[in-house]
Amino acid sequence: MSKQLTGIAASSGIAIAKAFRAETPDLTVTKESITNPDEQIKTLEQALDQSMNELEAIREKTLKDLGEEHAEIFSAHLLVLKDPELVDPIKQKIQDDHVNASFALKEVTDQFVTMFESMDNEYMKERAADIRDVSKRVLAHVLGEPIASLAEVDEEVIIVADDLTPSDTAQLNKKYVQGFVTDIGGRTSHSAIMARSMEIPAVVGTKEVTSEVEAGTMMIIDGLSGEVVIDPSEDELKQYRQKQADFEEQKKEWAKLKNEPSKTKDGVQVELVANIGTPDDVEGVENNGSEGVGLYRTEFLYMGREDLPSEDEQFEAYKKVVEQMGERPVVIRTLDVGGDKELPYLNLPDEMNPFLGFRAIRLCLEKDDIFRTQLRALLRASVYGNLKIMFPMIATLDEFRQAKQMLEEEKNQLQAEQVNVGEEIEVGIMVEIPSTAVMAPQFAKEVDFFSIGTNDLIQYTMAADRMNEQVSYLYQPYNPAILRLVKMVIDASHAEGKWTGMCGEMAGDEVAVPLLLGLGLDEFSMSATSVLPARSQLSKLTKAEAVKTAEKALEMNSADEVEALVREQYL
Repeated sequence: MSKQLTGIAASSGIAIAKAFRAETPDLTVTKESITNPDEQIKTLEQALDQSMNELEAIREKTLKDLGEEHAEIFSAHLLVLKDPELVDPIKQKIQDDHVNASFALKEVTDQFVTMFESMDNEYMKERAADIRDVSKRVLAHVLGEPIASLAEVDEEVIIVADDLTPSDTAQLNKKYVQGFVTDIGGRTSHSAIMARSMEIPAVVGTKEVTSEVEAGTMMIIDGLSGEVVIDPSEDELKQYRQKQADFEEQKKEWAKLKNEPSKTKDGVQVELVANIGTPDDVEGVENNGSEGVGLYRTEFLYMGREDLPSEDEQFEAYKKVVEQMGERPVVIRTLDVGGDKELPYLNLPDEMNPFLGFRAIRLCLEKDDIFRTQLRALLRASVYGNLKIMFPMIATLDEFRQAKQMLEEEKNQLQAEQVNVGEEIEVGIMVEIPSTAVMAPQFAKEVDFFSIGTNDLIQYTMAADRMNEQVSYLYQPYNPAILRLVKMVIDASHAEGKWTGMCGEMAGDEVAVPLLLGLGLDEFSMSATSVLPARSQLSKLTKAEAVKTAEKALEMNSADEVEALVREQYL
């Protein structure tokens, strides 16, 4: 008899195949007294070298298959292996305590993992995952345990694992790996994001799949609903094969819309654009019929390295994207680090609450040498296409004026140096702080556009960290309070003849799309793979009906009521 589990739908699609258990090698460590520390240090160094060679190869494969943004994960892993603050204490422990290399390695790396995990900072928690991933690899080599390579899978399977590390996911051969399912993880974990890029169905966070599935068992994972069926009956196989075929047909239907305009049933046009992190992501933008780039996150240029990118390096990255997109708009967000994204080489002070701290535009206005370098690179790239500049985390008009003043100064300086810059560059702001949404009528007089960053706007409005599982129920995109703030921003921009976009997860959410259309959103920016489904959805909606739905939603009492209204009417 079949068994059903439910997890989190992390990557769309249906997979039907035999289970392949990604077994973890036995990394049991015992403490041993040693007489020759130098020999143990040599064993450690050999394991580090072997691990570095493997990670270099994985990084190159990832760069080729998935692009720079995903390859950066392994650049970060290589930095961990080269970090004397991690490696030296292990060697010191072997030397001082006369213990074996495997014990010293586990003791020291466990301390680092515990320290990072206890920090109230998502970036640091991700560093803990990096250290855990890297240290397991080194430990396996120290112990002489073989590391199972998922790259060697040579038949159609569904990978079953407690969790998949980024290095596991990067090695998956799409030809054979039909999907994967894990005990732990969420939609925003590295492996889930990579699965979506590779278009491999995935269900994560089932809590118990590894204890329920034996190798070779037939299974089904539904990356649309989060359901997992173990040892399915003939009827269930038939039902899911039909669902799989329907989904493939649906994808073909979406593909037909690649070169179509984004229009509602009653002829109202909006703009569907994509969020990107690196120039390599433009291929996905093109393949999915996006009408431009609504958010280019420039912080990836600064991360996974040991120093700041130069003006020329930044110029080349911006120019490449702007040139490739031609006349289509490219909204480039200036440096947004701090909070959950740290740059170790800036040596920023630890903060009690980094999400509300020294980050984004606050950091850039203070460290204006870094900011001015970026502004010069952006201005130089602006002559190659339709570049728009957006400042993140703006809380006051004064911050916007200061940032714009620096932009003007750098523009004048470049012109004095006989360097060409774009004539009419639109300059806008991210609206992610509630006070900015409330003051939107004042901001609208001075900015050229707004882009609503709902990921932060929701957590700041609801006073709930979106990464904290205890309060994740308060991360409510459809809450009438959020919808009212969105409406205030859109209305304020339209009153001044300006436009408003949205670049948070909400912009590509099928429940949110009718509401945002009804509220008058001009530009929807989302992951590239969401563009065609959203275009298909919009083509079936009428603006007139969506306006009525949005008006009803604004008067409702809860997010649940709003969601029920939309599902009943449209989904």
